[in-house]
Amino acid sequence: MKTLSETWFADGYIDFELKKYTLLAYLQEINYYFNENKLYPQLADVIFHYNNIVAFRENKKFLQEQFPKKLTGIQIQKLQVLYEQMIEDDELMQELETIINYSAGILKTTISSGTELYEFVEDKLTIFPVGIIPLDNVEGYFFLSDGNYRYTRVFQYRLSFFEKHDEKYRSIKTNFINEWQKNITNSYENIKAELLRNKRDLPNPAVYSIETDLNFPVEETLLPIAKRSLVRFISSQAA
Repeated sequence: MKTLSETWFADGYIDFELKKYTLLAYLQEINYYFNENKLYPQLADVIFHYNNIVAFRENKKFLQEQFPKKLTGIQIQKLQVLYEQMIEDDELMQELETIINYSAGILKTTISSGTELYEFVEDKLTIFPVGIIPLDNVEGYFFLSDGNYRYTRVFQYRLSFFEKHDEKYRSIKTNFINEWQKNITNSYENIKAELLRNKRDLPNPAVYSIETDLNFPVEETLLPIAKRSLVRFISSQAA
């Protein structure tokens, strides 16, 4: 996959036509993946670049707070220095603002395309508990079944909490356990019973089923959306 550096719009020679074609080449490949119904990591990458370029346009100097895992101190300093140069150089400012305004618009359009696909998949997911759910449901299993109707994929999950800007969020970590062929013997209840027999580290786990009729790529689309949907489902049950 083609990639853009975190500071691509400020790297090298600042020229609108050059940056335009750099961005279009990147988005052409992004849209290819979207047309293949593959959302991740492409959608997250486009959202990062959009947020990054908008933050720069709005002269937010606390980029390290916004993107601690992506931008280094050197890159942050470079953006801050470049902004100061823009103030002093009318021609450079105008060219860079043209690049940024164009890029923000076309990135937003691509995000909208990916978001539509995300929402379509999310709407096709059905989540329900398998058996009785314990009061402590921060750790357990979920079963993922897609439209090929051949296998049930089983994942162990664990929820965790983190705070950002005085708001609390839930994140989810997952680990693939195994897959069971779909048949009468391998009902959800029987798979749960087998997990309880063979994995003693979770004696009373929460177990959920996530089903969809879609036959989309699992790793790139169904699994990441299923994980986010499960977090919301569990959070709504706790509310």
